[in-house]
Amino acid sequence: MSRSFRSALIGGAVIAGMALWAIAPRSFSDKQHSCTSCLPDVLYAHRGLHDAGSGLTKKYARHSGPYVELARRMAIKAGYGNARVKGPIAPENSLAAFAAACEAGYGIELDVRRTRDGQIVVAHDRTLLRVAGDPRAIENLTYDELTRIPLFPTAKPGDATAEPLPGSQERPARVSTPAAPPKGYHQHVPLLSEVLKLVDGRVPLIVEYKSVNEFSWDARDEDLMEKGHALLKGYEGPYAVESFHPTAVNWYKEHWPEVYRGQVAHWPSADNDKSIDLKRYAAGLLAFDWRSRPDFIAYDWRGGSMPQVRLARLLGAVPVSWTVRSHEELAQAERDFDHHIFEAFVPDGQS
Repeated sequence: MSRSFRSALIGGAVIAGMALWAIAPRSFSDKQHSCTSCLPDVLYAHRGLHDAGSGLTKKYARHSGPYVELARRMAIKAGYGNARVKGPIAPENSLAAFAAACEAGYGIELDVRRTRDGQIVVAHDRTLLRVAGDPRAIENLTYDELTRIPLFPTAKPGDATAEPLPGSQERPARVSTPAAPPKGYHQHVPLLSEVLKLVDGRVPLIVEYKSVNEFSWDARDEDLMEKGHALLKGYEGPYAVESFHPTAVNWYKEHWPEVYRGQVAHWPSADNDKSIDLKRYAAGLLAFDWRSRPDFIAYDWRGGSMPQVRLARLLGAVPVSWTVRSHEELAQAERDFDHHIFEAFVPDGQS
């Protein structure tokens, strides 16, 4: 055996060993020591069972009609709105959407952020532009202000986005909070505490922590983690936590190892990233899992067959798909994932 060939073998073994070390999830012995539970085997409604918001695009229009109808019917059954409401009854990440998911028997995946006054609220985007037409960031608004800003105020059931408020695109700095909430039925960004009280253990939750910035970390993020967990610690229902940010998942590893935790990731592409850099590629490769040592990997459903996802599964991580939006996508995801987060279609034939 030549020296160069031997060096190549050694180098390859070192690289393979580093990859295994980087991607490896929480060890079995650590799970036993921490008495970690598992993720309940149910379908998880993305941001609740909603009739306005995420996934309700033209691409999925042929599936979304029955889904929107189910969301509205279940929300009304839970006591939200009525058949006379012409606009959305259960917009994404609202109390009505979560109540609808509970009535339908689905688990719930939701997102938490921190307001300017340190309240923990349930919202996905950094700003309210897509869901309320308001370009301001949630981190710059108080919870009291959020209660006066209706979600999808002029939308129709099944709309994916809200219309921008008048003047919000030309002069966003001049957008102000209404002095009072609108009259009539509407939903607004809720507190996490309100959601936990509503769900009350009826269905399992996956709670995603949204950091202020994708690859940075500051005191606001620490405050989000501490306050978010303080609320979950007092909650008696089943839940798991997850985040795109490895530091957030590591926070649970260091402080509350008994909580079931997941690393969210996807493979960056020109379709879903305006700019692609080394950090995004590394995150997509699960190269930061050495920090989080997750129990599960929540990965874009299209990436289930990628080597890093298969390796993580082989090493013991539970694969969870996001976000499946049709029966065809679910059929493909079922080959590679154990659990599924869905929206925009009714996955199990409910009518």
